[in-house]
Amino acid sequence: MSPWIATAICAAGILGLFWLDRGEKVRASVALWIPVIWLSLACSRSVGQWLKVNPLDTPDQLLEGSPTDRLVYASLLALGLIVLICRGSRSGRLLRANGPLLLFFLYCAMSILWSDYPDVAFKRWIKALGDLVMVLVVLTDREPLAAFKRLLARMTYVLIPLSILFIKYYPELGTRYSLWGGKAENLGVTTNKNALGVICLCLGLGAFWRFLTAYDDRNKEGRKRRLLVQAVILAMVLWLFRTANSVTSSSCFLMGSILIAATKLRLIQRRPVVVHLLIAAMLAVSVSVLFFGVSPEALATMGRNPTLTDRTEVWKELLTLVRNPLTGAGFESFWLGSRLQKLWNIYWWHPNEAHNGYLEIYLNLGWTGVILLAAVLVKGYRTLFAAWSGSFPLGDVRVAYFLVGLSYNFTEAAFFRMLAPAWLFLLFAIVSVPPVSLDEIRLSAEKQFQRAGDHHRELLAES
Repeated sequence: MSPWIATAICAAGILGLFWLDRGEKVRASVALWIPVIWLSLACSRSVGQWLKVNPLDTPDQLLEGSPTDRLVYASLLALGLIVLICRGSRSGRLLRANGPLLLFFLYCAMSILWSDYPDVAFKRWIKALGDLVMVLVVLTDREPLAAFKRLLARMTYVLIPLSILFIKYYPELGTRYSLWGGKAENLGVTTNKNALGVICLCLGLGAFWRFLTAYDDRNKEGRKRRLLVQAVILAMVLWLFRTANSVTSSSCFLMGSILIAATKLRLIQRRPVVVHLLIAAMLAVSVSVLFFGVSPEALATMGRNPTLTDRTEVWKELLTLVRNPLTGAGFESFWLGSRLQKLWNIYWWHPNEAHNGYLEIYLNLGWTGVILLAAVLVKGYRTLFAAWSGSFPLGDVRVAYFLVGLSYNFTEAAFFRMLAPAWLFLLFAIVSVPPVSLDEIRLSAEKQFQRAGDHHRELLAES
């Protein structure tokens, strides 16, 4: 098939997905487009990478950064902050409810003072702050459930089909030759196979959650259409998982899907302790297989060797470069300058992360950062579990994103990493959303009543 014909079919398919998923009575605000653009760039490629300008291929280029990307992200961040300021009371309540998370961001800002590259650390902290701002823009919407669904739809219905189109019909965009063995490696809209795997993980879990939610809403209008849409997306995600061969993301997707399905069962809903046990069991099995040599056959089946594809060798080398175990090298500062050059001289494949989120926090922020991270995760887990057990919106999918956030960081680095999809969706899970005030409920009801009245008057005028 000609690439042009395939592109036309793909465009029609994307429009068809949006058309079939129509019909939600509650609409998200226009401001939702700001986090949609931010997260879409985080889940694919930066503007500089799409335009193929300002490549970041050497240690010096990493220090300088991309002016193009800096302008785009700064503009989106400014717009996001304006939205949060305009939503004053809602933003204030949400910030006050997330003390440990704000404390961690404050400590990250303080760590810039002892970074070897404070200007670079500051710019990266601003980007990390942008991640939090985008999540807050979604969660301070008057209808956060509808906003989150719209966010998932606008990202998923575009990025997933485009990834398939790029791989099959535009190999210069969607594939590359791997550094290991020279085999073709599928990228989709991302920059490497692991990045493709993680967007399939995050967006695929959202599609699976929406599929089960639509299945439970047996009397809701348009149920069959929405089931069809999510089933098509899940089929695409599974195909991309197979082509990407990303073991970490595939394993996390399986665990997250099992947890979402379990939280939908009435038997488990009546016994919340089962969810605690299920999460603990999945994490314990993952740690045992990955780090303690339990069931090496399972590790081999996943395509891993005892060194986790040389990860453990890199970890040993990284620990020799730590100068201050208490405070670390400073926010996002470890992989810069002489340390990065030394590691690139040792490893021909040029690592730029620890491939373990917990170790990454230790390298950049020391034991202080690790302890603060633990406090954030404990507070976040209590919050999201209370939301699930209280049957609040997003409770079930937040539990799944929390689980995969913890397990994904065993072999990849995504904690507090700027523009990391796994971190962004973990933020959605752990951010505490305070109850809506009675005044806001009254205002929302008045607006819905007014819209219903306007619609009724339009019908009368037409008749």
